[in-house]
Amino acid sequence: MQATRFGLCFQKSKWWSRSQQVGRKVVWTCPRDHNASKMTSNQVINFSPGPAKLPQVVLERAQKEMMNYNNTGVSVMELSHRSADFTKIITKTENNLRKLLSIPDNYKVLFLQGGGTGQFSAIPLNLLSHKPDLAADYIVTGSWSAKAAQEAQKYGKIRQVLPKQSPAKYTDIPNQSTWDLNPDASYVYYCANETIHGVEFQFIPDTGDVPLVADMSSNILTRQLDISKFGVIFAGAQKNIGCAGVTLVIIRDDLIGHALPTCPIIFDFKVQVGNNSLYNTPPTYSIYIMGLVFDWILEQGGVEEMEKAAVTKSSAVYDLIDQSQGFYVCPLSKGCRSRMNIPVRIGAPGGDEALEKKFLQEAEANRLISLKGHRSVGGLRISLYNAVSVSETQVLVDFMKAFMARYRQ
Repeated sequence: MQATRFGLCFQKSKWWSRSQQVGRKVVWTCPRDHNASKMTSNQVINFSPGPAKLPQVVLERAQKEMMNYNNTGVSVMELSHRSADFTKIITKTENNLRKLLSIPDNYKVLFLQGGGTGQFSAIPLNLLSHKPDLAADYIVTGSWSAKAAQEAQKYGKIRQVLPKQSPAKYTDIPNQSTWDLNPDASYVYYCANETIHGVEFQFIPDTGDVPLVADMSSNILTRQLDISKFGVIFAGAQKNIGCAGVTLVIIRDDLIGHALPTCPIIFDFKVQVGNNSLYNTPPTYSIYIMGLVFDWILEQGGVEEMEKAAVTKSSAVYDLIDQSQGFYVCPLSKGCRSRMNIPVRIGAPGGDEALEKKFLQEAEANRLISLKGHRSVGGLRISLYNAVSVSETQVLVDFMKAFMARYRQ
């Protein structure tokens, strides 16, 4: 099977790149440059914050199997979730995730519905009664952790351990020595990467004996982790690990079985664990796509290679911003800059909206799409998930340099 969009091939379970043309230049890419850019008249480079770009070869594999999966005569969409064929899909998907993240045996893996937002409710409904006070601490560093804390207040005593900030102030993570953590809390919650404001933790918070809960919807499988430091990790798939529709939950054994009586059965972790995520019909096709993405990451060299690429891509963008003498501005403190989602203003810290509009128009004309900032903060946002390659990022950086040369006053 041959891919044409970005000059990639898949053969005998191996992925490698061919030469490709970018503008007038012919560029040879290394084997790890997994989606080398080859622009044609109907192709784009997608920097969407989510649902995000998927690896080209994953899409082609899914296309090939769309009408007839594994000679079953039906699409994966039509497979019974209790069939032997789908059992193989979900089992392989879990096993590959365990391999990629070195998940210990005392952790369960669930494939659920409801997105990350569903987990804003499921986490307190399952974990608050782990301790008698029904209390939890929330580290709020952006819009998503703020929404999670607001939802959790329906079910227990929720404390924000950082001083409350306005959305405009989500630009830093205060030193952990200043946090007001409750040693008797049922859990401590944080969002490892805030997609809207671009705040990413470069460390794992130390919460002592209190279980740590992490929303990793936008940076899971982009950096190596010690899973044993967490009580629960959850992630919506539509950023780095698949298409929208499935939510991944990794939970330690001792935190299962404490659901509040009011917890809907569909969100009860004990029920879902006991039924291998099959209490109800799961998002079968989304799990299948996730499995293909895990195959692809393993072929690329695993999370280690994803992290190397993430550092290379984000550094290229941040270096340009820092060297632009104020033409491009990133509001974040350097110690918490996200590798995945980079907020950018043009012309001034508050942004020149006319110039930013021109940037977006010219970028789209050059087939660089989905660069508009979130409606709540404005400006630009560059999302560099795993499926965005180093060479594609460099195409954007070159465009940004050319744009700056044309419009710098």
